[in-house]
Amino acid sequence: MTMGMVQVAISLTIFLLLVKPVGCYLVHVFDYNKTALDRIFGPFERLIYRLIGVKENKPMGWKTYTIAVLVSNFIMLLMMYAVLRLQKYLPLNPDGIDNMPSALAFNTAASFITNTNWQAYSGENGLSYFSQMLAITFPMFTSAATGFAVAIAFIRGLSGRKDDLGNFYVDLTRSITRVLLPLSFFVALFLVFQGSPQTIHGAITATTLSGAEQTITRGPVASLESIKHLGTNGGGYFGMNAAHPFENPTALTNLVHMICMMLLPTALVYTFGVMVQNKRQGWTVFAAMSIIFLTMLSVVFFAEYKGTSALQALGISGNMEGKEVRFGLAGSALFTTVTTAATTGSVNNMHDSLTPLGGMVPLAQMMLNNVFGGKGVGLLNGLLYVILTVFICGLMVGRTPEFLGKKIEAKEIKLASIALLTHPVIILVPTAIAFLRPESMASILNGGSHGISEVLYAFTSGAANNGSAFAGLGANTNFYNMAIGLVMLFGRYISIIAMLAIAGSLAMKQPVAVTVGTFRTDTPLFAVILLVIIMVIGALTFFPALALGPIAEHLGMF
Repeated sequence: MTMGMVQVAISLTIFLLLVKPVGCYLVHVFDYNKTALDRIFGPFERLIYRLIGVKENKPMGWKTYTIAVLVSNFIMLLMMYAVLRLQKYLPLNPDGIDNMPSALAFNTAASFITNTNWQAYSGENGLSYFSQMLAITFPMFTSAATGFAVAIAFIRGLSGRKDDLGNFYVDLTRSITRVLLPLSFFVALFLVFQGSPQTIHGAITATTLSGAEQTITRGPVASLESIKHLGTNGGGYFGMNAAHPFENPTALTNLVHMICMMLLPTALVYTFGVMVQNKRQGWTVFAAMSIIFLTMLSVVFFAEYKGTSALQALGISGNMEGKEVRFGLAGSALFTTVTTAATTGSVNNMHDSLTPLGGMVPLAQMMLNNVFGGKGVGLLNGLLYVILTVFICGLMVGRTPEFLGKKIEAKEIKLASIALLTHPVIILVPTAIAFLRPESMASILNGGSHGISEVLYAFTSGAANNGSAFAGLGANTNFYNMAIGLVMLFGRYISIIAMLAIAGSLAMKQPVAVTVGTFRTDTPLFAVILLVIIMVIGALTFFPALALGPIAEHLGMF
């Protein structure tokens, strides 16, 4: 355990050291003033703007920005669906893979356009190379860039003086050209160096030591894996995801995957502090998120090292079921915490095989949906709780709530409440419906409380746009494909619309002067209050469901 703790401590230190430099770089990326980056990326970006007919300096109000997000994403959704339905007739299909069924194609298209990357299919058997590149890898860039753009637009609304959130197409383009593409290129090269395949040739047949023949699937794996983690996407090239040796060959690639997942979500919190000209505010939010992250990590770490009573009775120390030996307990526990904190969905171990308390950690993080989170949207969900905390504190001291010099009034609270309440509704209601349908019940491979956890995890993963799974649920049915597909769309876009509306409202408000009576939101006290509000709301909303699932399983109730 001691060596495992050292491994985790070193990884966390690397995460922390990268926050400030990457955060500063992101400020320059989204700064519309002239920067040194324009000399490098400017000519290529201007060519893109001309090709798509975008005026680089044309500002957008919140309504125009929202329409641009929704229309562009809808067009890409249709394109992805068409590719999946027609892949049999499209090029780069050396293994002759058939067209994807309609319900599964809808689920997959909805999954990857929303940055969820839930997979009800096995990539090596269900997708051609063309589909892997155009319907999977391509939206990994655009969905991550969309989240980035929306987060930056919201920050501009907090610090702005008019309804000008920037230009969505410029923000989208810069996210890809200046952040995601360069990083993905270097990470992909490193993965190839470590043993990940990168080819467009078909599967090969190998003869094993026993003389049997084995078909080995390969393809453009490294390029998908790089953006999969940098974009907090999570969809694996292979059905085993990051537990597959082609996706995650070594302990070193395991560390790089985790760094990629945490790199941009954590840095974006620092970027927020710089752009609103209050770094203390950014660090306050960062501290609250970090405390939750460390608490969750501690629970899954010690739960997996302790194991279960059944394992202890056999004299087995620790729970290695469903884990890769090359990663060990520490590497698996940290990866589990990182992938659900950053809402990536990539897994290097089977969450279905975690101890009950260990399995509750990824569930709880997705239910809270604000522990750093994915590209942009994670920060937005965290700021939703900040706005709610400011409102509650304002009521307690008898003052109009203020955040960063802007008054928080009824309109903002209503919009924030819609976004916050949508999350539990689209998790709990579909879960309840699933248990009322005989055909969906037949997909549950385990009975009792563990079966409840499997269904609850599936809809929580979809609503949080995470994409990981408990794996004990046969989710490739018409019901689950359609239901989870809709949950992913609602979980993504209702929050985005609400937050952009809040940004537009706050941008129009005149700053309020700070006085001795102003409740400061950049102090340790506020961080503690924010934590309490998050945990109270989370407990009141989801504790009953958790009590029926992982908690009941841990207590051995049924």
